Amino acid sequence: MLTVPEFTARKNKQGAEKLKISMLTCYDSSFAKIVNESSIDCILVGDSSAMVMHGHSSTVHATTKMIATHVSAVARGAPDKFIIGDLPFLSIRKDLKSSVEACKKLIQAGAHAVKMEGIQGNAELVHHLVHSGVPVMGHLGLTPQFVHQLGGMKVQGKSIEAAEQILRDARAFEQAGAFALVLECVPSDVARKITAALTIPTIGIGAGPDTDGQVLVLHDLLGFDPTFKPKFLRRYLNGHELMLSAFERFHTDVQSGTFPTPEESYT
Repeated sequence: MLTVPEFTARKNKQGAEKLKISMLTCYDSSFAKIVNESSIDCILVGDSSAMVMHGHSSTVHATTKMIATHVSAVARGAPDKFIIGDLPFLSIRKDLKSSVEACKKLIQAGAHAVKMEGIQGNAELVHHLVHSGVPVMGHLGLTPQFVHQLGGMKVQGKSIEAAEQILRDARAFEQAGAFALVLECVPSDVARKITAALTIPTIGIGAGPDTDGQVLVLHDLLGFDPTFKPKFLRRYLNGHELMLSAFERFHTDVQSGTFPTPEESYT
């Protein structure tokens, strides 16, 4: 299992020994079991579960209870993987006590670390959590919990001023004690500059090839939704077509009476 110190060690290695970090989102035990058998480095139990698993239009509908339930399921399915639990919308914007309680629930559910979107207003919390034994992963660029403020799911850091602000926020995350940073939907040159400026690793999604690692949503990687076509997504499987074909074959076999056979029946 990858550990917090090994995240930084990965970044600091040079040449052939330098290995990038691979991370997948996962929300349930059945998929987690398969990820556990793979070489994937770590699992993010993201608040994207509100959209992928529960059908909501954005991540703002996720709750701490929802994420904790998914974390628990993933932890049972992938006991050999480093698991990061996403802190959902407004769960850390009330007061210190409630923020710590939200983190406690995710860690006790089976997460080894938590991820939070945005550093502004959260620096003291990150410092407090890290010094309380809770590893924190930051998240900058396109932060889906800020979708209404950002005016939609748009690439961030396109202007010089916006790029410099993301760099300042990245350094603030590092200074507060975060062990890694997700950069989502930012120009490649911005991600490259931020990655070079930090001593902690960056994990990109739509941030180009020069980050210290990459993350994709498992369901997107498997091609479950053919209508979702962001520029950064590479599908490694046409899951939608494969599953639809299997469902149709099952339906045909049931209606034709060829399933079940005597060999598939009890006597």
